[in-house]
Amino acid sequence: MGKIKAVIFDMDGVLIDAKEWHYAALNRALDYFGMSLSRLEHVTTYDGFPTRKKLEMLSIEKSLPHELHDFICRLKQQYTLEEITLKCKPQFIHQYALSRLKKEGYRLAVCSNSVRDTIDLMLRKADLMPHLEFFLSNEDVEHHKPHPQMYQKAISRFGLSPAECLIVEDNPQGIKAARESGAHLLEVKDPKDVYYDNIIERVTEIDAGAGA
Repeated sequence: MGKIKAVIFDMDGVLIDAKEWHYAALNRALDYFGMSLSRLEHVTTYDGFPTRKKLEMLSIEKSLPHELHDFICRLKQQYTLEEITLKCKPQFIHQYALSRLKKEGYRLAVCSNSVRDTIDLMLRKADLMPHLEFFLSNEDVEHHKPHPQMYQKAISRFGLSPAECLIVEDNPQGIKAARESGAHLLEVKDPKDVYYDNIIERVTEIDAGAGA
């Protein structure tokens, strides 16, 4: 094994194609109050943020009353869990990648801006939990992504330096957090890019000194 000792994955849009589930659940909750987000708005402005941050943004941009935040959060979480239960299934491409990486000695974790219950259910439904040492949620840090705290905490929990870790991310908030953590980065567009050969190719580049 070379310089890289651990691989840390974002979850939504990286290991699990869940963006549409989050979008549908949020709109379903907002619909009670005559409000909705277009797909373009969600992808370009809100994607990657925790629900509470999205609601804060909606209060500023669309005058959503602050007193509704707690109720909408609970409702959105309920609808998200329903979406996951119905739609989340194991994907061989990711099961194989994580299984092989673990077998080769890489330490694996997930860091997601989602809440703990959502991450736990998704990883179990996708049958990825057995390959991971741990996962961190937005409930495990004071500052969610794009702040680097979540990745810094994961790196520290591994007992490694940032230079020994590769982070796999897909959205601007996560990419910013990954870069500011000091770790190496593999930027992907969607879960189809998260396969064993792609990850190992990036690891090989880093081990050969081909860049951060």
